[in-house]
Amino acid sequence: MKPRWLSHLLVCFMVLVGGLSDLSRAESRKSVLVIESYHTAYQWDADYTRAINDQLSGSTDLTFVQLDTKRRPPSEYVASAEKAWQHYLELQPDLVILGDDNALKYLGPRLADTDTPVVYLGINNNPRNYFQNRPSNISGVLERPLIKRSIVYMSSIMEQRFHKVLVLLDDGTTSKTVYAEVFGGESHRSIGLVDVDVRLIGDYREWQQAILTAPTLGYDAIMIGLYHTITDADGKHVSEQQVITWSSAQAQRPLFGFWSFVVGSDMAIGGYVLDGYEQGKLAAMMAKRVLAGEPLPLLPITSSEGQFVFSRSQLSKWQIDLPQDVANQSTFVP
Repeated sequence: MKPRWLSHLLVCFMVLVGGLSDLSRAESRKSVLVIESYHTAYQWDADYTRAINDQLSGSTDLTFVQLDTKRRPPSEYVASAEKAWQHYLELQPDLVILGDDNALKYLGPRLADTDTPVVYLGINNNPRNYFQNRPSNISGVLERPLIKRSIVYMSSIMEQRFHKVLVLLDDGTTSKTVYAEVFGGESHRSIGLVDVDVRLIGDYREWQQAILTAPTLGYDAIMIGLYHTITDADGKHVSEQQVITWSSAQAQRPLFGFWSFVVGSDMAIGGYVLDGYEQGKLAAMMAKRVLAGEPLPLLPITSSEGQFVFSRSQLSKWQIDLPQDVANQSTFVP
């Protein structure tokens, strides 16, 4: 029989070892700061942050900060970025993830002067445009909207009804980049056999007018890009949900989209779209490798694969029957 003092000693030893083990596990966890260009209610952000949580929450401590540059005016971007920078200084994270162009534009140059590895996602512009010299501690995932491919696919689905298309974009940073990169800054292009007109609109009344006059101007369909920085006559932000639901209800021509968040029962019919979850997953997987000790890739990667996503109710409303090969590849939402 063991003396009582020896049993107490063994218990204390086990508690000490357990405590040291817990401390070791706590110290081994890495901290990651995610700086979002936009806001948590924006579906794109919700999708990619969900992917980051799925990939990293079990092994890292995640902190999320939003710049909210979809709803705030450009005059507030610098102040919003400064607050995010203060979060960085206080947290001193092991790695930073930057979501979308505004986060990279306003915080990338500062982070390039640190030793912190940085992974970006959702970048439409050329990342080099944000730096004087290519930083060795920053890389990530480029976002290249599949606009031309989506227009060609949708025109084949609509067959003879799809000859002239109106593409609507808001006047935000991403839209301006898409306009420059995809359309070469030209308001009229031919893509395949389709004549395409592109409009960047920041005013809600002008957006509504574009939707309502589409039939009289000869458009067979409307392709909705981004609609998140639109303001009313008083300069106040109009919620993205209001814009898209009004557009869907009032449009006399079918609406298609380029991003998955535009598709729904009271939104657009669908399209060959990009998905925020895939962007977040690729960025998180890169971050995971870097935190495990692998070097940050010198060159960014591109998420080039889209997916067919369609709303069943919108397909029914517009009496569109998908070709069987497209239906077999598609994800359907209500």
